[in-house]
Amino acid sequence: MSDEKVVLFGVEDGVATIRLNRPDMLNAMTDELMQGISHAIDSVRDNESVRVVILTGEGRGFCAGADLQQVAQPQEQKTDAQGSVGKQDTFNQALTDVMNCPVPTIARVNGAAAGGGFGLALACDITIAAESAFFVATFGPNLGIVPDMGTTWNVPLRAGRAKALGIALLGERITAAQAADWGLIWASVSDAELDLEVRRVSEILKSSSPDAAVRIRETINESIHSSFEEQLALEMRHQAVLIPKNMREGAKAFLEKRRPQFDGSRKDSRMG
Repeated sequence: MSDEKVVLFGVEDGVATIRLNRPDMLNAMTDELMQGISHAIDSVRDNESVRVVILTGEGRGFCAGADLQQVAQPQEQKTDAQGSVGKQDTFNQALTDVMNCPVPTIARVNGAAAGGGFGLALACDITIAAESAFFVATFGPNLGIVPDMGTTWNVPLRAGRAKALGIALLGERITAAQAADWGLIWASVSDAELDLEVRRVSEILKSSSPDAAVRIRETINESIHSSFEEQLALEMRHQAVLIPKNMREGAKAFLEKRRPQFDGSRKDSRMG
């Protein structure tokens, strides 16, 4: 693995791994760390051999949220067009890069996912947590701010309004098992099985069509804004590309009782 100062990035057999590398600070977010995530996703975009990305943390934590030592330092505040003070561009850019990654993403949550780390874990397509891990939204009760890093988008969509309000207003710890039960994450597994389960899931995604995977993500995300008829039309727009590209191979593989061998080409944004 190549070693950036606060982010480790490497590719092996089609799987890219991004490791947050501030273990002594539970991988708390700084501008440098968030830029490292964006640079890693840029590398994925440039390397078409990558079929899946795993995002995780070094040491005993996944990500403890924003580094409060950095936040507490006096700095010039930047305002947006409406005059409100916003999160630094590097933070939101990194989350956007993860959400728009050109291949499917897995969050390997090996410990605390707090504050912005909670949002980062939910930005991935599949989130798998060790049973000793936990999630907590510290924004409201501890910092007096609105949850950010995409938390107010992902949590209510996954767990509903009542759970979202309780999570945001109370700031209580959510165990990995609770998170799975509430639909916040895909799975909670024993600590000993975390790497086995991440590997199992990554093998499925690695052999899948990255074009189809990204279109699945986009179609599901769009469903919250669409009528039923609009969603049917969106599905058909994607099928118009994917059926001639993939379905014959999928059908042959099914009849021959083997895994399909989809080509690794990615979604062409010009095709919609």
